[in-house]
Order: sequence, then C-alpha cells, then structure tokens
Amino acid sequence: MIRTWARGGARTGTARARQAFVLVLPGLWVLGVVVWELYHPAGVRPLPLLAAAPAIACAGTGRRRCVLLGGVCALLALVPFESNGPGPDTRAMTCAAILAVIGASYLTAGRRLRLLRELARTREVALAAQRVLLRPLPPRIGGVALAADHLSASEGAEVGGDLYEVVGTRHGVRAVIGDVRGHGLEAIGTVAAMLGGFREAAHDEPELAGVLRRLERTHRRHLDARAGAEQPDGGGAEPAGSAAEPSGSGVEPPGPHAEEFVTLLLVQIEPDGAVTALNCGHPWPYRIAADRGAAPVVVPVATGEPMPPLGLFPLPEELPAVRCGRLAPGAGLLLHTDGAAEARDAAGGFFPLTRQLRGSAAAAASGAGLSPSALVRDVREALLRHAGGRLTDDVALVLLCHDPLRVPPSHPV
Repeated sequence: MIRTWARGGARTGTARARQAFVLVLPGLWVLGVVVWELYHPAGVRPLPLLAAAPAIACAGTGRRRCVLLGGVCALLALVPFESNGPGPDTRAMTCAAILAVIGASYLTAGRRLRLLRELARTREVALAAQRVLLRPLPPRIGGVALAADHLSASEGAEVGGDLYEVVGTRHGVRAVIGDVRGHGLEAIGTVAAMLGGFREAAHDEPELAGVLRRLERTHRRHLDARAGAEQPDGGGAEPAGSAAEPSGSGVEPPGPHAEEFVTLLLVQIEPDGAVTALNCGHPWPYRIAADRGAAPVVVPVATGEPMPPLGLFPLPEELPAVRCGRLAPGAGLLLHTDGAAEARDAAGGFFPLTRQLRGSAAAAASGAGLSPSALVRDVREALLRHAGGRLTDDVALVLLCHDPLRVPPSHPV
C-alpha cells in the first residue's frame, strides 16, 4: 500500500511539473524573442519567431491562451524596438503572419478537441461492451469464492478475443473460459455469441456434454450468420448445425469458416468439491493448494490431450467428462488462456506461470485458504512486469476456490 501511494504521488508530482512547464513555455518563448530582439547581433531579426508562440500555446494549453498570447505577439510585432529596426511594412507582415498562425492553430485545436471527445465516447462504449460481455463476477457463487481479470493485447481496446463466465446452477457451479482465434475488436462478435450460448445452456443442460454441444451449434450458427451478412447473395442454403440431429453424428462437414475456431474449457464444481471438465484445445487449469506454513502445491488437474478446438472438426459422439478429483476446502482452480503462459519479456523468455503461481499462492494464503482476488492481482502485476506492459495476446485469469465454510446452512421449513 505504501509503495502504491508513493508511486501515485510521484506520478501526480510529475504531471503537475509537466503541466506547469507547458503553461510557462509560450511566455518564456515570447520573452526570449523580445530579449533577443533588444540585444541581438547586427543583422539578425528574430521578431518573426513570435509566430511560433501561439502554436505552442495552442498545442499545450488550449485555444483561449492561444488567442490571448497570439494577440500579445501580434501587438509586439508592431512595436519598433529600435530606430534602425524593421520598417512598418515588415512589422505589418510579421503581424499578419502571427494572425494567420493564430487562426490555423485555433481551428486545429478545435478539431483536436472534437477528436478527443469522440475518443472518450468510444472508450465509454467499449467499457459498456466489456461490462455486458465480460461482466464483473461476484466474489462468491454458492460454495465457490472467485476472482477474474482480463487484459487485451489491442491498444486502446477493453475487450479482446478471450472469454470467461461463471454461473451457479442446480448442477453445481459451472465455468467457461475460451480463446477466440484472433484478438481485438474483430473477435467481439464470436465472444458475444459464445457467452450468450453458455449462459443459457449452463442452466438448461444436466450434463457438461450437453452444454458443449449447444456451444458448438451456437458457434456454427454465428459463423453462418456472419457469412450471410458478408455475402448476402450467396444463396439460401440451410445453415450448418441448424438441424435437430446432434453434431456428434460424424457426418457434418466443418462449415464455411473452418479456420474460425474457439478453444474452450468447461468446468463444473459440485457442492462437495468434485471437479469435472471438458476441454476443446484449451490449457488445463491448475489446482492450487496453499496453507500457512506449507509449500504451495500447483499442478495441472489433467495431463491428457484435449479435444480439438471448437469449429475445426465435429464433436465426437461420446463426450465423457474428465474427472479432475476433488477440491479440498480452501483449494482452488486457476483457469487461464494461453496468453498468460506465452507472454514474453524483452529477451524472448516466456512468463514462468507455474513458478509465479507458487509465489503468489504463498503470498495470498491465509488460515481460511486462498484469497482469490489477491492471487489474481499478484499474477496480473507479475505478468505485466514480465512483458513490460506490451502483450502480444489477450490474457484471461479466473480463480475458483472451494469455500464451503461460508455457505449459510439450509434450515428446514
């Protein structure tokens, strides 16, 4: 906390110093030109340099100061500082040049202000889209404490190609995390389709296999709809995957956008801590157990090969969920996208995710188990330090901790 306050104070002091410098720079420029005009060497006429002062003021302090300082400079250009100085015609031309610079700078600054307002509105829309797509997760769902974070690789974008969601159902707490091919704004449509499909299917389907099949059909319909929008005269063919037969029949072709795939991991945590998962080309989550006085244990929940990413091939007829053991009270699962493990530093070294999780788990452990928010925050900061703040892929982190002790007991009616 002290370091954070110190960094914030240092940034505030630097910003104030920069603002003060920008405010006084045009005045210093005018003062320097006037002093040089009064004490210049023979034959040197610096007075036309006054035309730069309004542009400097407009760029740094705004249009009003530009007009005010420009007017002062225009008047100074008309003042005969020496008897053998520039004639009236030269001084008038200098004044006209300054007035022209004032007009151009004023118009340029107005356009800049409009662009800044448009950028601010665009960011507000992006934040609203993020809240709808990757809506903030509550700190607790049923007997699971959780925390999540997301980083976009696209500069200025709040939403990327990663997706995650956690919902509480009568079948247990269900979570999805995925990575749409590509990142940035072009992936938002697929992210929205997949999250909308999961939020419906997670409550309706009694098994994870049913949820995954629903998501496959959602993905196909989304790609078919996008293809129809891109080629409105491409015919009225029946969209692939829209029939009632299951997608695992093995006879469905890949679809018009076979390269548009999504890696998905579905996880279900039952009230007793039992974990099951279905994995389509996604990194397996880490099981984390950390108690005070003991070294944290960080291991993948499974080591087998996952199924291919969703969209490359039809799902097989049988989708047996992988049994991932049981979470002890206080233990957790870290779901992540491959952008976390593949982040590189300036030398090209990968982010040591497993080692970082051990250190973060030790720091975030308490007598009641892991603190999800503290661990996710620590991993995020370490990842940004490692990458120097420049990510090449989107990153999503979701930590689910089995915390049955805080679930209020049910009382008979």
